[in-house]
This record gives sequence, C-alpha cells and structure tokens, in this order.
Amino acid sequence: ALTGCNKTDKITDTTENPVIKIGSDNYPPYNFLNEDGMPTGIDVDLATEAFGRMGYKIEIIPISWEQKKKLLENGEIDCIMGCFSMEGRLDDYRWAGPYIASRQVVAVNENSHIHKLSDLKGKNLAVQSTSKPEGIFLKRTDKRIPKLGNLISLGHMELIYTFLGKGYVDAVAAHEESIVQYMKDYDTSFRILEEPLMVVGIGVAFAKDDDRGICEQMDRTLEEMRQDGTSLKIIEKYLDDPEKYLEVD
Repeated sequence: ALTGCNKTDKITDTTENPVIKIGSDNYPPYNFLNEDGMPTGIDVDLATEAFGRMGYKIEIIPISWEQKKKLLENGEIDCIMGCFSMEGRLDDYRWAGPYIASRQVVAVNENSHIHKLSDLKGKNLAVQSTSKPEGIFLKRTDKRIPKLGNLISLGHMELIYTFLGKGYVDAVAAHEESIVQYMKDYDTSFRILEEPLMVVGIGVAFAKDDDRGICEQMDRTLEEMRQDGTSLKIIEKYLDDPEKYLEVD
C-alpha cells in the first residue's frame, strides 16, 4: 500500500523567508477553511511544517483542480499539494512522497442496492473532474470496474455529494477520508463499499522540469517528519487510526 480554499482566499506569511506557492482546492480534511476563514487541514499543516524546516514560508493558492498542471507549468504555483494521488501520474510530474496512503472508494446512499463494484453496472456515478476516480472509470483497465450508465464529472468536490444525496446519481467515488469528513460536517450518512477502487499514495507534485532541488529536499523532509513522529501528530488531529495512513511505500 503505499487530492482547499475559497477562490479569493489565501494564507500568506510575508516575513523575509522565501515563499512557496502551493496550489490546492477545497478538499476536507486535507485543505479547507477553519472558523476564522483561514486554510487548514492535513496538507496545510504538513506543508507549513515541512517547508518551514526547509527555510520557506507557504502561500496556499486556491486553484481550479482542472487547471492544476497548466498553473504549475506556467509558474503560477510552485507545487500541487491537495490530496493528490501519485498513481498513474508518475511521468507527468516530479514527485515528493508518497507521504500518506489513501483508499479510493465508492459511496452510496444507505438504502442503496449497490453493495459491490460489479453492482455499478449501468448505474450513474459522480466524480470530481480530472480526479483519480474519473480516470479509473474512464479507462476501465481494472477488470473489476463495470461499464457505467453515465459518469458525471463535476468541477467542485462538494457537488458530487449533493448529487448523491438528491438522488441525481447512484454513487460517488472519492478518497475515503473526504467522504468521512463530509458526513461529519453535514451530519449525513452514506455507505462506503468495502471493496476499494484502489489504494494510492499521496504526494507533492512539482513541474517535470523543476530542477531547483526543492522537490528532492521536500521528499527528504517529509520522510524525516514521518520518522520523528511529526506527521503522525498532525494526521491524528484530523483522522481516526492515523497510523494506517502512514503505511506508505
């Protein structure tokens, strides 16, 4: 075993340390706004600590997830760090990580007759556009993945849960942590299928031609944080059973 802020909000520290611009979207519990309207979450805390050790301050740049690669290659952001799955994208970016293991899963309404992946045949499923689940269902290279009736790709993560709750789709697919967090935040209940779509590694993506050495330094720093217990302390603030998320390879 081993992908947030409002469009106009950002967190920045204007001290003399150089600033790393991190592109991310709203994706609780990895990146979201706290009660004071400031970005927080697993990735925000990990980035603050890791880049701080490296001598940088961070600036969280809210981005359209569909534009992430273009923004990175244009230099508008330095890296992408927003629950970003490495699998299937290893040749597209320069990576630091993986630093967290995550399950990609399918969720349905509690009264649904869908209990396993094969039950999705002919059904309608919603995903976030350009996400790992979208690729899984579009490519269908895994023989367990049936042909859907419709695959609905939405620009904003929150909308997939709205579509499921209102019955516009039969199921959604996303990171398990995101689904659990949504249920907590909105006091609702979905049923997560036991069989995962995939277990993925979460990493920090830099442009393929970024030769500044920051990616390699970040990779070493994240591993140091895992070894010294810092990552565990951060993750346990947001997730139950934090040790399982550090079973990265």
